[in-house]
Amino acid sequence: MKRLLRVPVPPITAGICRWLVRQGVKVAPFKAQNMSLNSFVTREGAEIGRAQAMQAQAARVEPTALMNPVLLKPGSDRSSQVVLMGKPVGEMTARGYHGGRQQALLGTVLDCLAELRGTYDAVICEGAGSPAEINLRRTDIVNMGIARNAQLPVLVVGDIDRGGVFASFFGTVALLSPEDQKFVAGFLVNKFRGDVSLLEPGLDMLRDLTGRRSYGVLRSSTAWESTRRTDCGSPCGGRYGSRTWPRPSARTCCASPSARSR
Repeated sequence: MKRLLRVPVPPITAGICRWLVRQGVKVAPFKAQNMSLNSFVTREGAEIGRAQAMQAQAARVEPTALMNPVLLKPGSDRSSQVVLMGKPVGEMTARGYHGGRQQALLGTVLDCLAELRGTYDAVICEGAGSPAEINLRRTDIVNMGIARNAQLPVLVVGDIDRGGVFASFFGTVALLSPEDQKFVAGFLVNKFRGDVSLLEPGLDMLRDLTGRRSYGVLRSSTAWESTRRTDCGSPCGGRYGSRTWPRPSARTCCASPSARSR
C-alpha cells in the first residue's frame, strides 16, 4: 500500500491482515524499510518496526525480521542507525544511504519477500512516504522499486479530511513513469465523514481519468477501530454505499501512501 501524507497505513494494513485471516487466509505483513525510533524485539532478538509487530499480531503470526528487513533509527535530521535483518550495522547519513547503500539492500529485501510469499497465502506490503517521490525513485526499495521488481499490484491510500485527495491520487499516477503506472491497481479513500453518495461521482470521474477504480472508503474512526476490535468483519468495518472490499486476486499486494506535498 502506498499512502498520502500522514495517512495511518499501519492500522489499515493490520485491518486487512485480520480480515484475511478471518477468511481462512494465511497472511503476513511486510515493510521493506521502516524509519522509527521505536522498535520491537522478536523472540530471536531481532529489532523490527513496532508497526510490523502489531500487524503480525493482527495476522495471528509470530513477528520476524523477514517482515521488516531494514529499520532506520534516526539519530538526527541527517543520519540514522541502520538495522539490517534485526541487527545494527552502523550509522549512515541520508545522502550516503540514498547515494547507493539503499539500492544495495534491494536483494536482501526481495529475498525476504520471496521467503514470506513461499510460506504464506498472501503478503500485505506497506509502502513508505509516497510512491511519487521522484527525486528518490532511482534508489527506492520500499515503494515502486519493490512493486516493479516483485510484480506487486499497488493500492494508493489517501486521507480525504485534509482536502485535495482527488488531485493527490491523479497527480501521484501522473508523476509515475509508464513502467510504474501499470502496477497501480487503484485507490482507497481514508478518513471520510458524511454521505458517501456525495463522494461517489468524484470516484467515478477519477476512474475515467486514470482508468483505475477505488476499492473502498474508510470512515474517519473505522480504520483505527478495525485494529482494536475483535468483532470487525472487514478492514472498513462494513459496506459503504455500493463499494465493498473484494477478495484479493493477487498473492501479494503493495499498499502504499500517495503523495501530497512533503
